[in-house]
Amino acid sequence: MCASVAPMTLNKASECAIISSTRMTYIIYHGNGTEGNCTDVDHLVKRYYLPVMYSLVFIVGLVGNVTSLLVYFTKLRPWRSSSVIMVNLASTDLLYTFSMPFFVYYYTRSDSWTLGAFMCRFVRFGFHFNLYGSILFLTCLAVFRYMAVVHPMRAAEIQRVQWGVLACVAVWALAAAEIAPMLTMISMVEFNNKTYCLDFASNDPEQVWLYGWVLTVVGYLLPLVVVCGSYIRIVRELAQGPHTHSRGRVRARRLIVVVMVCFVVCFMPYHVLRVLRVFTRRKTDSSCLMERWVHAAYIISRPLAALNTVFNLVLYTLAGDRFQAAFLSLFKCHAFKCLAKVKAGISLAVISKATSNTTREADTNNTK
Repeated sequence: MCASVAPMTLNKASECAIISSTRMTYIIYHGNGTEGNCTDVDHLVKRYYLPVMYSLVFIVGLVGNVTSLLVYFTKLRPWRSSSVIMVNLASTDLLYTFSMPFFVYYYTRSDSWTLGAFMCRFVRFGFHFNLYGSILFLTCLAVFRYMAVVHPMRAAEIQRVQWGVLACVAVWALAAAEIAPMLTMISMVEFNNKTYCLDFASNDPEQVWLYGWVLTVVGYLLPLVVVCGSYIRIVRELAQGPHTHSRGRVRARRLIVVVMVCFVVCFMPYHVLRVLRVFTRRKTDSSCLMERWVHAAYIISRPLAALNTVFNLVLYTLAGDRFQAAFLSLFKCHAFKCLAKVKAGISLAVISKATSNTTREADTNNTK
């Protein structure tokens, strides 16, 4: 090793500094494990899986959230507290979808980042801000629904717009406070003549280990406990009384299922695999194969976390008949216009054909 050589020329010192820098960059990106040869499965997943998934999230999220915001701003008036929360949730998802093209660009170029440090931090920050903002908004919806179902005497008060505004301000502030330290941890590194925009778990494992646990506990596990507790009480309340299979109660149960699926399918794999990703990178005896397979699973979980933007679209339709009616009324006029144009075109074609036949018959009679 270079460090074992006592007398060292300037050129030799520079060479050792380069080797040390390269090794340090490898440790930051890959961890302290063995550098042995193994299947580059994580690279294959990033190269082909991430661009496709992020493109799908971008298309569905952009169309769905723009449509949802149009419905809320043009058709759903006056708002209630749940409407305010839904609008903020859709706005968060829409802002997140705008970062998707940058991810697609980055991973289609084989992890070569050319957009600078600011955009690197912006897109990585945006991913986590949307993630924990969505978790908090879904938690607010669970608490508000719990109050409306379990404490019906306070339902009218809890539906006031002021409560929704207050809850959303608290969510934005808390999400920003949770993610703000990440701005100092997200970094770019040079490795193999390429610039990498590292995701959170691929930065220095010693630096992100404790903060990652804080995010997992405060940002995911505590809201999960609140959501589960709220919905358990709601399910028990809905199971009582003579009208357990009424339309409203069935819709409420479906809403609970969607939220719980979102928490389990979208959020849980990401948080579990993020912890494992950092853990394997901290271990000095981690094999390269183990590290890469954990990394590949972690990569797969990231678009799953982004799919919460799609699940949130289902929430809007299950939130109540008002959204469904407003959605239909938004597009009814366009549908009627299209139908009128089609009918007019058919009528014109029929009239034109009838006129043509009449003219042909008249010409035939004149010839005779």
